[in-house]
Amino acid sequence: MLICMQSTSVRIDTDTHTALKRIAADEHVSVGEAVRLAVRRYDQSSMGAQLSVDPREDETAWLDADLG
Repeated sequence: MLICMQSTSVRIDTDTHTALKRIAADEHVSVGEAVRLAVRRYDQSSMGAQLSVDPREDETAWLDADLG
């Protein structure tokens, strides 16, 4: 089965492209996959930062709600 992925071009400077090629080589993936992994890691890091903040009062009330 042939899977066609949509693609797009993004202009980046030479130093960034060199860094992406290095990351791709280190991870044994394509440059496109290295970008996908970098975005995923950024998303995970951002989510972790959001989860490390104490919940607001309304969030705490919702979490502590009686389900019975």
